[in-house]
Amino acid sequence: MSIKVINSGLMTTIQDNGRMGYQASGMQVSGDMDRYSASIANALVGNDGDAALLECTYLGPELEASEDVLVAVTGGEPKVLVDNQPAHAYESLILHKGQHLKVASMEEGTRAYIAIDGGIDVPLVLGSHSTNLKLGIGGADGSKLYNGEVLNTGEPSELAKSILSGQYHVRHTDHEFMQHHHLWHENHPGDSHEIRIVLGPQDDYFTPEAVKALDGAVYTISNESDRMGYRLEGEVIHRATQKDMITDGIVFGSIQVPPNGQPIIMMADHQTTGGYPKIATVISADLPLLAQCSPGSKITFKVISVEEAQDIYISFRKALQEQIALMDEEAAEEWPDRRPGVRNYNLKIDGQLFRVSVEQIK
Repeated sequence: MSIKVINSGLMTTIQDNGRMGYQASGMQVSGDMDRYSASIANALVGNDGDAALLECTYLGPELEASEDVLVAVTGGEPKVLVDNQPAHAYESLILHKGQHLKVASMEEGTRAYIAIDGGIDVPLVLGSHSTNLKLGIGGADGSKLYNGEVLNTGEPSELAKSILSGQYHVRHTDHEFMQHHHLWHENHPGDSHEIRIVLGPQDDYFTPEAVKALDGAVYTISNESDRMGYRLEGEVIHRATQKDMITDGIVFGSIQVPPNGQPIIMMADHQTTGGYPKIATVISADLPLLAQCSPGSKITFKVISVEEAQDIYISFRKALQEQIALMDEEAAEEWPDRRPGVRNYNLKIDGQLFRVSVEQIK
């Protein structure tokens, strides 16, 4: 099967979990900026968590289905349309042959993820489908999508086939769970997002006053930010020593401090090594929130211990697994549909009985 790109949107690329195991050779990891939302999108259509999907920035694409297909849109609060009619994000959607799916805008957040059952079928490059725009590899010939492009998709899972055939309910996420974990939903315009960090590995390169002031420091993400890194604007972080350091490894979330004292957070396309000292690292559980921030967003650092970061990550992963397990249980439930706001009817048309569930769209 295939999906046709009617309009590619502002910046739409193919991503997965990234190109692992090659940083020692200088190859960037790349992959999903918001791996949490990508995982939820793939789970909604029955894909493996590492299946290739579409990552869109601000304005998403318009896609046309060549056959009936199961799709899902996640990430922030995207405005989703099917044939120009409102549709739900964070829920599996049946897209019939010839229908159009469109991510019209982002009401909250920056990036949306579109999963298609079977995943996007593009060649692996060093074990990954991820697009690296700077190197021109992966995804659709190493570039963002273009109008008129046709994307092949893989073999749908048995779960996707069951949903398309009507044997199972469509999958959806638990709204309370999403509100709890999608922290950007709880913020208002102008609010600052709390980003938790652990100090090191080179916090000893900075003055004690600068390290202490980092806890609670507010920074603004500058316009000079992209998938490689977020440059921040705020209080200067002063060095205690001007001695050179040996270039060493960098991870997603490393906070480098160049000579001007304005920190840079390394993102998904970060380089593999760097010579600027790293005062701290963003914890893994907060990287999805950071990925949904955009130029102009304010963030507030909160320093925590490594042990706290590990406990938070374990809880985060367990909650994600529980959410996916809940999808499995609810998808297999028999009619009627008992979700809040859904009404169920028995309709008889020409002597044939139909079971109908109707959900009000605000």
